[in-house]
Amino acid sequence: MVSLKLLSKNRFQFTLGLLLSMAFMDSESVKANEIDKPVPATPNIVFLISEDNSKHFMKLFDPNGVETPNIEKMLESGLLYPNAFSNAPVCSVARSTLITGTLTTRTGMHLHRKIKIAPMPEGLEMFPAYLRKAGYYTTNNAKKDYNAVEKDNVWDNSSLKATWQKRPEENQPFFHQETFHETHESRLHFTNDVMMEHKVQDDPAQVFLFPQFPDTPLFRYTVAYHRDKIREIDEWVGKKIEELAEAGELENTFVFYFGDHGGVLPGSKGYLNETGLNVPLVVRIPENFKELVPYAVQEKPQAFVSFIDFAPTVLQLAGLEVPEQMDGQPFLGGGLNKTTLEKRDETYGHADRFDEKYEMVRSVRKGKWKYIRSYQPYYPDGLQNNYRYKMMAFASWRTLFNEGELNPQEAAFFKGKPVERLYNLEEDPFETKNLAANQKIVLKDLRRRLDKWMLEKNDLGFFPENILVNSAMENPVEFGEKHHEKLKELIAISDWATRDWDEVNDKVIESINSGDELERYWAYTVACTFGKKMGVDYARLPDFKNETSAIVQLKAIELSGRIGLRNPMPALTRWLNESTDPVASLIGLNTLVYFKDHSPYGKRFSSASLELKVVNDEVKRRLAYLDGTW
Repeated sequence: MVSLKLLSKNRFQFTLGLLLSMAFMDSESVKANEIDKPVPATPNIVFLISEDNSKHFMKLFDPNGVETPNIEKMLESGLLYPNAFSNAPVCSVARSTLITGTLTTRTGMHLHRKIKIAPMPEGLEMFPAYLRKAGYYTTNNAKKDYNAVEKDNVWDNSSLKATWQKRPEENQPFFHQETFHETHESRLHFTNDVMMEHKVQDDPAQVFLFPQFPDTPLFRYTVAYHRDKIREIDEWVGKKIEELAEAGELENTFVFYFGDHGGVLPGSKGYLNETGLNVPLVVRIPENFKELVPYAVQEKPQAFVSFIDFAPTVLQLAGLEVPEQMDGQPFLGGGLNKTTLEKRDETYGHADRFDEKYEMVRSVRKGKWKYIRSYQPYYPDGLQNNYRYKMMAFASWRTLFNEGELNPQEAAFFKGKPVERLYNLEEDPFETKNLAANQKIVLKDLRRRLDKWMLEKNDLGFFPENILVNSAMENPVEFGEKHHEKLKELIAISDWATRDWDEVNDKVIESINSGDELERYWAYTVACTFGKKMGVDYARLPDFKNETSAIVQLKAIELSGRIGLRNPMPALTRWLNESTDPVASLIGLNTLVYFKDHSPYGKRFSSASLELKVVNDEVKRRLAYLDGTW
């Protein structure tokens, strides 16, 4: 049963002492509304969330960043977290994690955009609902973007007019969440006209470029433009802090400023790089509730915190029980120990479908080490995603690649990736030097940790989305629990890709010839990873025309193209034209676009050959690209 904790003796003594001391202050030095208000039993909590920005653009976190004086001022009475992470690098998935306190790969909320919405796990509410039950006034202004069913018990008001200032009782505690939109990816979808008219504050020739970016005037202008947007965040945060101060609520309110996931520049949003996951986080600590924090103000906790931890932290600060169904742990609140918190040095990331683009990628960071595991590494990071390529800098990057104008570091984005990548972030913060071949002990340890985490959390990414939509979305958590043992087998099969072909060839071929549907699907995926390295072993596989499962047959066709012995486009086209499942069709179109844009087979493909029976919005995106109308 959720209940509020009683005011402690220490809290009473602190409050009494504060009021007595304030009575002797010069009346001009303290606002009357801050003196007259009694200290409440529980704190207010405010989330100020900016869209699409990593920590790398604020000088508070990175020497190459811009000055943000209002956010910096928060630190005078607050904490700065250099190791704060979104678990996913895109809005809907990250925000679903925040509001539920769950890992979305376990709860079926991990795919952006949702084709079928997931229910909340049984017995779990979105965290503001618990606050409301405890007497809080809860407001959201106004972005939600959840991949889960939202009940009407979450918000007192969620709208563009929602504000904590409209609570019915002056002394009612509040939780308020507000989003700043001007840093969203869409703001960088500007045109040449904007570049001609809008003068950026920084000299583009002097801005810091990420090392994987081509050094062009367009990239430099785009970075400078984004830096101006970061300054706008700071102005907005300053206004919101001032609103609380003027109302006499600032010293009763925990204010969290953070980004909703990593940055918007190419290769950040939508990718498990640090620039896609490592968000800025500053928490202002109210004077009246500083005993709830195991740190002194102005400290910079090294503890790793991620979005699964935010909901438990809010409930802990409010004195409420944290539901067992939440996957994270509080990092602020009564009863926590600094020494224990500082031992937290791990975080996990996941990337799956973004709009119409598929690729399953997982990551684990432990201390300075970052491990990224790609499950379809032959798909380039630069695989077409219509929304990403609306940014002129993004599109120009691909043009330069196609023209052969990039160096190897810049061109890597448009080529296949290693199965495993390992980075020492202290020496290589932008993840350009893969140490997987040099640090075998670290590599194996992080691989093991990732496998263990995915199994413990019943990672639904191992089930193709058409299977999830057709069989799992009534209760994704239950589906994962029911298929726990099967998941263990699939993780083991997928890990064959981390070994040499000669070590695993017989296992892969046996699974393709005699495994069940999911075993065959993953065995074919592993074979696709090896591609031409299969050599003569490809002849040991069955003819894909005889495959009874449509989704497995798709992978078999994909393998035929990866081997390079035949043009896969005619078979892919037939497969797509025969498909009666729009989700399976979307997966098939991902394969088709891969071969069209990243193989010699695409030159002979014509979109006129496609006559799809069923489509959804994401399929329409792919068709628009193939038709040249996107």
